[in-house]
Amino acid sequence: MKIDGGCHCGNVTFTAEIDPERVSICHCTDCQNLTGSPYRVVVQAPKDGFRLSGKLKTYIKTAESGNKRMQGFCPECGTPIYSTTPTDQQFYGLRLGTIRQRAQLRPKKQQWFRSALDWAQDIHALQKVDKQQ
Repeated sequence: MKIDGGCHCGNVTFTAEIDPERVSICHCTDCQNLTGSPYRVVVQAPKDGFRLSGKLKTYIKTAESGNKRMQGFCPECGTPIYSTTPTDQQFYGLRLGTIRQRAQLRPKKQQWFRSALDWAQDIHALQKVDKQQ
């Protein structure tokens, strides 16, 4: 599937070819901290189908496993765009919120579920308001 997207301010844009079956939710505490949210939703994009326009700032974090992950984000508005390995980038974990076709990309699995916040698993009963009050 061909997708496109970018950051909030428009400084960074991208296109990619992805497999919609590779959409996942990550509940790890690093993703919670880096997003300010209970989880992060990503889709893997192979290097050969990913094109980026604009300059990113990067940050390398070390996961609980000891693996290093490079986080790429817009230096102007701070929107997280992807994560990848710091060396030999073969796949980019694109952030679902930056993809224009995000409504079509339903997650297929959840990772690091041991860190999942129980209240985030069922929000159906919460009051729904169409716009900010």
